[in-house]
Amino acid sequence: MSILVGQEILAAISRGEIIIDPLDDSQIGPGSVDLTLGNDFRIFKKQVAIHHVHNESDFADVTEMVSLADGEYISISPCEMILGITRERITLAETIAGWLEGRSRFARFGLAVHVTAGFMQPGISNQQVLEIVNLGHTPLALYPGTRICQFVFERCLGSAKYRGRFAHQEKP
Repeated sequence: MSILVGQEILAAISRGEIIIDPLDDSQIGPGSVDLTLGNDFRIFKKQVAIHHVHNESDFADVTEMVSLADGEYISISPCEMILGITRERITLAETIAGWLEGRSRFARFGLAVHVTAGFMQPGISNQQVLEIVNLGHTPLALYPGTRICQFVFERCLGSAKYRGRFAHQEKP
């Protein structure tokens, strides 16, 4: 397995192995593609009851949807988590997988963009849900359209296709 660098990312895009929609060429870096924050979020309901986590648990039971217009922001308090989503839909060939990573410029504020789900399966075709946490000491305002994270592409040995629960996600 190997990580694709800028020219290899462009070549994979031209061959249709990677589709990113929408994509501006300025988002392509030397070893990743920057992804932007979408307008839809899930915020956690303030409740004190215990929510039991098991195979049938549904995060929608403890969250509510919030949609923002461009130019608006959502605030995230210290130690708070929200779910966001990228504007870009990523479609990968069955021989390409990837990793969703934060950007250091925002990590320096204490912002983490995914808690545990950083690996993206081969053959996906969806927008990426972001598990956003403020690990800092001050509230942060997040704006849709901000290049909040990056996607690192990796060529697989063999091929596979993700067909799981979130195969076609378009909302957080």
